Amino acid sequence: MNELLKHFKKILSGCVAHDENLGVDDDSWIICGFQTLKIPFCIKKECVLQKLCTCCLGCVLFASSVNAQTEKSVMLDEVTVQADRVVNQPDGWLIYPTAVQKTSSHTGYSLLQKMSLPNIRVDEIGHSISAIDNKGDVQLRINGIVVDQAEMLSLDPHTIRKVEFIDQPGVRYGEGVAYVFNIITSRAKSGYTIGTDLTQAVTVAQGDGLLYGKWNVGKSEWMLSYSGDYQSTYGFRNEETTHYHLHNGSIRTITRKDVDSKQKSFGNDVKLTYNLADGDNYVFQTSFSGSFNHTPTRWYRKEIFDSGSSAGKPALATDRSSSKTSSPVIDVYYLRNFPMSQSLTLNAVGTYINTSAKSAYDEGGSYMYDVNGKTYSIMAEGIYEKKFKPFTFSAGINYKQKKTENEYLGSTTAFNNIRNNRVYLFTDITGHWKDLRYSAGIGVSYLYYKQQKNTYDDWTFCPKLSLTYAFTKQLQLNYTFSSHERMSQIAMVSDAVIRSNPMEWTVGSPNLKPSLDVENMLRLSYNASRLQTFAEVYYKNCHHPNMALYHRTDDDQFIYTQMNQDHISVLQTMLYANYWLLPQKLSLSAYGGLFRCFNFGYDYTHCYTSYFVNGSLNAYIGNFSLSALADNGFRHLEGETKGVSGYQASLKAAYNYKDWQFSVSYSHPFIHHYKMFESETLNENLYKKKVLYSADAGNYVSVNLAWRFQKGRKYRTPERTLNLKDTETGIMSR
Repeated sequence: MNELLKHFKKILSGCVAHDENLGVDDDSWIICGFQTLKIPFCIKKECVLQKLCTCCLGCVLFASSVNAQTEKSVMLDEVTVQADRVVNQPDGWLIYPTAVQKTSSHTGYSLLQKMSLPNIRVDEIGHSISAIDNKGDVQLRINGIVVDQAEMLSLDPHTIRKVEFIDQPGVRYGEGVAYVFNIITSRAKSGYTIGTDLTQAVTVAQGDGLLYGKWNVGKSEWMLSYSGDYQSTYGFRNEETTHYHLHNGSIRTITRKDVDSKQKSFGNDVKLTYNLADGDNYVFQTSFSGSFNHTPTRWYRKEIFDSGSSAGKPALATDRSSSKTSSPVIDVYYLRNFPMSQSLTLNAVGTYINTSAKSAYDEGGSYMYDVNGKTYSIMAEGIYEKKFKPFTFSAGINYKQKKTENEYLGSTTAFNNIRNNRVYLFTDITGHWKDLRYSAGIGVSYLYYKQQKNTYDDWTFCPKLSLTYAFTKQLQLNYTFSSHERMSQIAMVSDAVIRSNPMEWTVGSPNLKPSLDVENMLRLSYNASRLQTFAEVYYKNCHHPNMALYHRTDDDQFIYTQMNQDHISVLQTMLYANYWLLPQKLSLSAYGGLFRCFNFGYDYTHCYTSYFVNGSLNAYIGNFSLSALADNGFRHLEGETKGVSGYQASLKAAYNYKDWQFSVSYSHPFIHHYKMFESETLNENLYKKKVLYSADAGNYVSVNLAWRFQKGRKYRTPERTLNLKDTETGIMSR
């Protein structure tokens, strides 16, 4: 065996140069028999090493970055080695997309949809990804860098090496983030890419488009993108029935039903990015982006049926609103690698948001107001990382300063001048010992808030622990614990008072404080080349969260506000399975489970149990791909409001021809009035049921045309680990 290894070294000295042309990791190993040769491995067909490997005991390509566990298929002349496609990580999964998944996809969205991951809803038509379980936002990254819609649409799936799916993200990923996708792409050299992605609905006036270009010169890469969207719809209808329990013991019932509606909106986004990368030494990137969104018209005409009215026919009312938002953002990023496996990452983002909005509602008399808002924020972060042999140590600091100024004029008057400061210090150790992988972190968060006379300081201890034990390579047990603060939506912190209708008012609560969320998750998983499955139990306890509070005044007006109350608990169980019925041709995914929530307010207790199910089927036939997916939506109860999001069902067919892809999608088939959302308010003095229907979303058909032309290759941006972004305006609405 030693002689064989010496022979390998001699041969490899003449073929290591091939490595850049193959997309093989620089830290790959050769495992031959029971010995390891840690040098890059060339698998070009004309390479003499490949011919040698076909007659040895069987060599396997491993990647050290996943602790010698990989899902790659290495094609040797007479031997095919296929390992697992999914590898368990302390905070999620590491997934290697199959060749047919990448070939049949034309954007990052389409590839993620074909992965059929639990609790993730990918809307290829609307170019968005959301969490079905409403735990929080879904964050998208490419090589560690947080990206937007334009970068996901311009992403070439053929360059994707692997996808990190993080379903237990730490606080360093940002506030309100429940899931993270980090798409790792291959490094390439000079060249350019230009392309477009156009989507147009056939059944309604709605569409969007993207134009982009990437240019590489030496160590530099420039990217410029422009995207736009529009919609003009008439099919939205709200139906609302409210029972008001009055002081005299009677019940007044009012039904509000839309008979007509119209919405028009359009948006424009432009982004310029410059990236300078010097191998493994440093990365510098800066970007400037601007967005402009305008909703000139949004109105609903309603019929009002009031049991307390003596009129013999329903009254008519119109709800009107419009808004404009513009936001420039500048982002500067720097990564520096040092000797002895050390690195330092710095990032700073500055954001300005300007918003103007108008709202008017004439039920029971005219009520209208304007809002002019400005938001300024600066976010900065620094992370130091040191890799030791048994573990990796990292430490960092995150700082955020935000100023919000919102002025309400008209029927309601208020001026919100809000200051927020946040400092978060953290340290983390990740490693493995025998069959046990571990990740342990400690964080300390300091929050400062001031609005007029309301102010507070808050310190929070934020520990996190993840343990994974491998019974076998395929069968693993994972336990995760985390504790962190959760900020209230800044809009509810406003001290504005807004009338919703003649009977109801929404009142901001500037005294709201963050809650403490404690999460526990236990998961047993089995991952093989064709089958990925797991069973999971998740429990979350929110201490003193902001919860709904309804108050009935002496003159029978109903006030809705929020305040920190006792606690909310959530229990969820889930089973998930993804199986290739026909390898590389037909895959089936399904999952389902139980969701149980407990709401303990100061003067109410509400509990609720619901079930969820999701299934998808993906087929790959030559240049054609077919997909079908469906879920039953999501049902939950928080505070005193029970909510039901609409189910999803869609069919899609796509065809690839050279640099082009043509696709057609059909959503919510055979449904004329699709139920998008339903909510129930369960207060003892106010019961309300509200349903939103959309005739535009039912039987929805859209077509997509995508084109990408490349010459040469672009750089692969080194992985980045920071997330700094701000979109919250703090404006409260009815």
